Amino acid sequence: MSKEKIITCSFCLKTNEQVMMIVSGAKANICNECIQNAHKIVHEQLGDLETLEEEPKAKKNNSVTKFNYKPKEISAYLDQYVIGQDDAKKVLSVAIYNHYKRLNQTVKDEVEIEKSNIIMVGETGTGKTLLAKSIAKMLNIPFAIADATVFTEAGYVGEDVESILSRLLQSANYDVEQAEKGIVFIDEIDKVGRKSDNPSITRDVSGEGVQQALLKLLEGAEVLVPPQGGRKHPDQKMVKINTQNILFICGGAFEGIDKVIARRIQTSSIGFKSSNEQIAMHKDDLVQYVNSQDLRTYGLIPELLGRLPIVTYLKSLDKNALRRILTEPKNALIKQYTQLFKYENIDLQIQDIALDYIVDKAIEFKLGGRGLRSICELVMTDAMYELPSKKNQTSFIITEEYAREKIEKSKYAYLKVA
Repeated sequence: MSKEKIITCSFCLKTNEQVMMIVSGAKANICNECIQNAHKIVHEQLGDLETLEEEPKAKKNNSVTKFNYKPKEISAYLDQYVIGQDDAKKVLSVAIYNHYKRLNQTVKDEVEIEKSNIIMVGETGTGKTLLAKSIAKMLNIPFAIADATVFTEAGYVGEDVESILSRLLQSANYDVEQAEKGIVFIDEIDKVGRKSDNPSITRDVSGEGVQQALLKLLEGAEVLVPPQGGRKHPDQKMVKINTQNILFICGGAFEGIDKVIARRIQTSSIGFKSSNEQIAMHKDDLVQYVNSQDLRTYGLIPELLGRLPIVTYLKSLDKNALRRILTEPKNALIKQYTQLFKYENIDLQIQDIALDYIVDKAIEFKLGGRGLRSICELVMTDAMYELPSKKNQTSFIITEEYAREKIEKSKYAYLKVA
């Protein structure tokens, strides 16, 4: 009878005769004693293995319930980043608060709460996208921002509407359960408006076709989504996402909608007659009366508007609001430039009269809040180019004369606004 083959543990070098058992692998062996020692080391370094396995599940299941903000607290948080727009903040705060309450609804016998998708109307530079980004900072659920201008009807060159959910899935780290509780912001929704009420022989592949494709997402349906984004093809692996609990917030400039509102209330954007007196109405005053009927006239189909029941608006920014935007928010432009100069050990100071001049130019050029950044860059570029090379420069003061000189030398000096 042949002798039993001797096997040696690769860790402690004991043979199978010296230990109770040896487990053999492809290129190594380990005995029962080394397995016990390894388990003990892992337990001391990382804790209980069962706890480690259950922790991610607990975190995933409790992630929604950790939201403790009230609507006023949400609005106060937005105040740190966005100046004004109190009506839009109130609507968004209530919508987000109700969204969380809806997600936490567990009893089946309770009244089923339907989601309230939102559409925001406001001209460019008023803070629609900034509101969305600020909300994303405070939320602990997935948040995705998409641009409607890139979408086309299925089968045409461009992005399918399902790519919105691909971004949401990516922000959820490919956790489908979390993605199904997220919030999506669709910007430039007015760009997919129907081009005309009259039928045409040409297909509107980036207008009404996109609106039709959005219907199932907004209402709530199971959608097959390509995890990596891009266009769908037959051989691609797809992930199924249910959009029933995803809150959609849409935003658009809707340029010229004030004229649509003016016609509806039988007036013009200049003024209207009420009783026996002439009352002047500015464009901003008209936007506050926007409703679904105006959006339908503008080019959004009734089916889409029915799935966006809440309509809110953002006022255009006046001089006072633009002035506050420069200095007050957490990410105010002046604070950003001050920090940039501080990295070079330079103390930046801007005179109030210079700030007023910058604001006046932003109003003159009709560039909104975004325009402030462009004008500030014109004023600051030469200083940011030259000062880092000067070793003894410790402070820099921007006066009105300095700001005027830089702007008048720029291309903006030739900008004519109608």
